[in-house]
This record gives sequence, C-alpha cells and structure tokens, in this order.
Amino acid sequence: MPEQARTILKNVFGYDQFRPLQAQIIDHILNRQDVLVVMPTGGGKSLCYQIPALVFGGLTVVISPLISLMKDQVEQLRQLGVPAVMLNSSLSMDEYRRNRDLVAGNTAKLLYLAPEALLKSNMLELLSTVKVDCLAIDEAHCISQWGHDFRPEYRQLIKARANFPHAACAALTATATPRVRQDIQNSLEMNGGKEFVASFNRENLFIQVAPKDNPLDQTLQFIDNFENQSGIIYCHSRKQVESLSDRLTRNGFSVKPYHAGLSDAERSRNQEAFIRDDVQIIVATIAFGMGIDKPNVRFVQHYDLPKNIESYYQEIGRAGRDGLQAHCLLLFSYADVQKIKYFIDQKDPAEKRIANIHLTALLRFAESEVCRRMPLLHYFGEKYDTEKCHACDICEGGRPEKIDLTIAAQKFLSCVKRTGERFGSNHIIDVLRGSKAKRVFQHRHEKLSTYGIGEDFSKKQWQQMARQFLHKGLAEQDMEFGSIKLTWKGWDVLKGNLEVWGQLDPEQKVEKVVVASQRNADLNFNVELFGMLREKRKALADASGVPPYVIFSDKTLVEMATYFPQSRETLLDIHGVGAVKCDKYAASFIPIIETFCRERSFAERPKKPYRASPVNLRTVKNAQSGKPRHIHVGDIFNSGRSIEEIMDIFNIKQTTVIEHLNKYVIQGHKLRCGEIFTISRLPEDQKKVVLKAFDKCGCEYLKPAFDALNGAVSYDELKILRLYYLANKGGSGDY
Repeated sequence: MPEQARTILKNVFGYDQFRPLQAQIIDHILNRQDVLVVMPTGGGKSLCYQIPALVFGGLTVVISPLISLMKDQVEQLRQLGVPAVMLNSSLSMDEYRRNRDLVAGNTAKLLYLAPEALLKSNMLELLSTVKVDCLAIDEAHCISQWGHDFRPEYRQLIKARANFPHAACAALTATATPRVRQDIQNSLEMNGGKEFVASFNRENLFIQVAPKDNPLDQTLQFIDNFENQSGIIYCHSRKQVESLSDRLTRNGFSVKPYHAGLSDAERSRNQEAFIRDDVQIIVATIAFGMGIDKPNVRFVQHYDLPKNIESYYQEIGRAGRDGLQAHCLLLFSYADVQKIKYFIDQKDPAEKRIANIHLTALLRFAESEVCRRMPLLHYFGEKYDTEKCHACDICEGGRPEKIDLTIAAQKFLSCVKRTGERFGSNHIIDVLRGSKAKRVFQHRHEKLSTYGIGEDFSKKQWQQMARQFLHKGLAEQDMEFGSIKLTWKGWDVLKGNLEVWGQLDPEQKVEKVVVASQRNADLNFNVELFGMLREKRKALADASGVPPYVIFSDKTLVEMATYFPQSRETLLDIHGVGAVKCDKYAASFIPIIETFCRERSFAERPKKPYRASPVNLRTVKNAQSGKPRHIHVGDIFNSGRSIEEIMDIFNIKQTTVIEHLNKYVIQGHKLRCGEIFTISRLPEDQKKVVLKAFDKCGCEYLKPAFDALNGAVSYDELKILRLYYLANKGGSGDY
C-alpha cells in the first residue's frame, strides 16, 4: 500500500490505524481491481473508497440510494477539507451548476449520485470529459432480488460500467448473505473480483429480546435509562408511531415521529432535529434510518417485530456507530408474527417463499436458547462459537434453566384438539384457565374436560409456554386466521412418546427490561468536561448548519475528556482529529480543557507513549502463550497501554484488569501507578482518606478499611486505590 494512503488516514481522517480488512481493500482498489466489501454498519466501509479517491488523480463516483445519505457524507468530507460534491434534485439550480463545474474542472475528488442519475445521458456525457478512477456502489445489497431492499434501478448499473472500462468497481454493503453476495458479483460482472467479508459481530451492541407483555410500560422503563441520549424506536405502522410518540411526549421525553404519512417537509424537519441533537428520540416506521449516519445513537428498540433478520440487523446497526456501547431491545410476540405472516400471504408464490425463509430465520433468532449472536451471525454465513459474548441477555442473564413442560404441553395440545383446532392460543388459554369469557360459553367450551385444568399457571405463563410449543413444532398456526392445529410431533407428545422441556418464568406484571451495564462508564472520562465539550460542539454545529457529529464524534469528545489534551500536538493524538479539524477547532476546544484542568489541578494524560512500537491487538492474546495472564497484563500495562485498552485487548472488565494488576504487584513486580490513581472517581481529598485508612488497617483484606470508612467507599474503589497503594511501594504517607 502507498504510504500516501496511511498519511491520509491520519492527517485527513484523524485515525492512527486501519480497521480489519481496510488496508487490503484499499490496496486492491488502488490496483484497479474490483472488490465486493461486506462490513457491518460502523465498520468503516466509506474509508475504503474515500482514501483511494484522494490518492487517485481522477474522480471517484459514489452511487448512493438516498439524498440524505449523500448529503451527510458530503458534509462530513467537506469538514475534513475533502472536495466532495453531489448532484441531485435537492440542490438549487445555482448549486447544481456549481457542483457540475467542479466535476468538469477536475476539482472534485468524489461525486455522489443516485443510481438512476448515473444512467442519464447528460450525466454520462459529463463523466466522459473526466477520468473516472473508481465506481463505488454503496448499499450494494439493493442489486439483489434476494436482498431485503431490492431496487430495480440498481440492477441497471452494469450498463454504466461499460462507460468506465479502466475504473475499479467497489460494491459495498452491511448486510449480505452468501447468496446475495454471489448475485451482486454476477450482476456487476465482477469477474475475478475479490470478496472481503468482515465479521458481522458488533461487539459494542448489547442484544436483548424480551416477551412483549405491556409494551408501553416496557418502553418507558427502557428509555428512562438513557437520559439526554439519542435513540430510535421502530414500530410496524404509522398509527402505532403516532400513538407511541404522543404517549412518550406526554411522559416528558424529547420525541418526534417519522413515517411515510407525514408531509415531506415535516419528515425532513423531524429527521434534521434528531440528527442535530435537538430531539433525543425518533419513533419511526422502517421508512426511517437508511440515510442516517448519526454515530451517537445509544439505543434502538423494536416495539414491533421487524419483517426479517436482515432488516433487524441493519436497523440495530444504526446504534453505536462511534464504537461506544449501545443497547438493542426487541419486544417479541406471536401476535406480531401473525401480522407479518398475513402480509406475506398476500405476495406472489416466488416472493412468498423468500419472505417465509426470512421470517423463519428471524424466529430462530428471537426464540434462541443460546447466545443471541450464534443464530444472528450464522444467518450471514459466519461461524460464532464463543462460549459467552457478554453482550446479550442470554449470556449476561445466564441461560434459562429448562424444566419439564410435558404435562402442560399435553394439556394445551389436548385442549387444541378438543376445541376443534379452530381457535388461537388466547382462546385455548381461556379454556384451560376456566375463564368466564362470553366466547368460551358461546362455543360451550366450559363443558370440555380440559376446561379449568390449567389454573395452576397464569395467563402470561401459558402464553410463554404456547410460544415455545409453536416454536418446537408441536403445533402450527394458520397464517391468516390464527387457528392452531396439531402436528405429528404434537401427537407424539399427547401419546406420551415425547417429552417437552423448556423455560417458565415466575409470574410478573411486566417483563423486566435489563439495561446492559454501561461499558462507556468504564472509559474513565470526566463526565463534567464531556458535557462542556458537548455544549461547545453543539454551538459550533449550529453556527455552521451541520449536525454535531460532523464537528466531532462522541468518541472524540470522550477521549478529550479522558486524556485532557492541551496542545495542538496532543490534540492530534485524539481519535478522529486530523490536521484540518485540528486547525479548525483547536482554538475552540483546547481553552475549555485548559481552564477545566487548571481549576482542578489536572494534568494531561499521555495517550500513546507506545507509538514507536505498537502492539498488534489481534495477536497480543496469543503471544507469549506460556506466560500467566496477570503477568502478561502487567507487562502490557507497564509498556504504556491504558487500562481501557487492556479491557479491549482481552475483552474483560475493568475490575478484572485491576485484579490481574494487583496479583502482578503482590508477586513483587513494579508497576507504573500514575494512571491507577486517576481512574478512581473519588474526590482527591477522599482518595487521601482511603490511603490513610490502608496505613492504619493494612490492605491484605479490604473489610477493615471498608468498616473504618463507615461503608462510604465501595469495594470497587477500594480495590483501585489498594492497587495504587501497593504500586506506590506500600504507601509512603506522602499522598
């Protein structure tokens, strides 16, 4: 790879290292080789063609399906000093003419177009006057009829390729199964093109599926954990969007609706308000999001079931694009499955077959009894065999204990049969629980032998079991009318030839929505300073008429609030700060940091003292395999790595790093201790009190110090300060 590409990565985009596969992809494009790139949302697809665009002497044409997506990328590139333009119907005549002139004059390096625009004769005529080095096709899954968002105009792009015989073709997407990938390559005639498929595993997304019990209460409980943070809630219908948006607004949340029934102007206003952090939450149908590149979305909730697993993956992919932790909650019910099946049944046979395959995969994921990532990643052709991902409800909550549900299944299936296999699960449950509902008596079902034999379980528990019986194939549900019929497997259960094992939750009013522990809180950044920097970013963004993340991402501000850069040189060490942005914004942000640190006697923290000899993050866990983990951790920490970086290297929590370092020191190894003191969140005076307590009580055990401090300091804080105490040679008394 040319050194120029690495220089651009740092000086223009502000990144020190390429992400996995980026360097190889860029190298292929620069050698004018076709590539198919499949990377998860937030994985860095755009850089794969943006950097070659700045190396090539000619023009890179980027095909993008939505105006909002083009606008977002062009704004971000211009902030970086990159000459990028778009040509579409959103521009005034003067803007369109000006951008066209920039292309014709070989000034623009990237041109963003819709697929149908590229095929127009006037556009082909314009491009015939310049050298086109690369044709980048974003959202390439739109090419394939097997994809979840097929667009016929994308299928025509092969016609345009003939006009650029010497240009490399890069097709990029976040969601493509092996079949879709093959279809893309065939459609674009990428003969001999290289396929790069990154891992679909977004480790920073906490994935949860909860039974849809009382969805409004569940939603209120969930979003209450994300005060002043951005999130998206997806609903199935316009009516549901309006209803939920109204209820959340009345409950004091900052919310706007988004659906196709709103006027173009109102949809645009609401989307813009969300992008610019003027509104925290968008309640939307699936019409929202494809053109959104907002990196600081902290949660995505599916109020209703998405139509397929590709849509689900793409929609949760809008969370946590900055690499910080985000939470994805899906509320699951068979009533929603029924709605989707009804709409599938309206399709023609070929479409129906594909839609049913997609739905079955989604149900396998939602009903999974193993780590959520296993069925999700398996769908995209990726093997995932990690024992615990530590970022889903199954792995964090522990796999539910299975119990024998055979007798309950026999009661349920017997009742299905005795009611004539003509009713849905709610009616069956009413009969089993001895309900006095009018419909039960209308059909004389109170006379059945199964009437009232299920009173030992609540209605919600029966609903949970009914879902499992359907999922296990003991019965099947009619797509249109919802009636349940026994299968041969169900008959085996009734005859006593087959046992049924599953989960049964204790009765509770609302299914608990557990919010993942905030890994972001373990980044050791100063929350007060982060808030001040965020306010400055918003003011600068409003003055420039751009979204705040175009100035700097949350991850950049978090690093500023962690390392306290107070010079141009140290600001350039921060993630996402390139030379152009440093020139633009150093005078705005550095004085805030300087004043904040001066008032609190804080000093800069060196971020990268190890730059001269970087450690390969992918191989570090395998290196020196004979060395005990705590020795390895201690050595890496002493080499200049931060605790945060060690957490990422080994995929462990901060408390585990502290335990390893504690063991390292106890065995007689020296340890640099400055950073350890700063990661404690206690006030300076309280830290000194704790260290004095160790002088008096010792630190072999923590309980004496805990009791001496009247329980005012948590054990986690005591562990941090004990490590500092030991690393500081047992404490000299000079703190």
